[in-house]
Amino acid sequence: MRRLSGFLVAGAIMLLPAFSQVAFAQQAPQKTTFTGDVVLWAFNVNADKAADYEAVVAKLKDALSKSEAPEAKQQLAGWKVMKNAQAQPDGSLVYTHVIAPVVPGADYSVTNIVYAAMKDPTEQRAFYDQYRGAVKAVLFLMQGPLTADLSK
Repeated sequence: MRRLSGFLVAGAIMLLPAFSQVAFAQQAPQKTTFTGDVVLWAFNVNADKAADYEAVVAKLKDALSKSEAPEAKQQLAGWKVMKNAQAQPDGSLVYTHVIAPVVPGADYSVTNIVYAAMKDPTEQRAFYDQYRGAVKAVLFLMQGPLTADLSK
């Protein structure tokens, strides 16, 4: 009986924030930071939403270029996005973000970066819906040190 009541109390404590508007409103956005020199971050995008995903990337670029954060210009200079030339068997498209060099400690969360430039909650929600609707899945995230530079 003691074990069951402990389990119920623990479950209630874990679920309580989910039902609290105050806890949700005060929750800080989660930062996305990377380590190493290079990041490869691939997204599977719904074929009929490629234009939406490219609009998300354009808004990301615009937000970084207008940002007053000291690391934003460095992020902008080292962040490239490529689209795979061939569609996946299901018709979806793969977009890979190539980030080099990585800015240590910088937040690479697409939503956090765009939301910092886009203050209106209605616009933020529309952006989120566009982003979420375009992305089918995150395929992979690779980050680490550069082990060889063949140009040198």
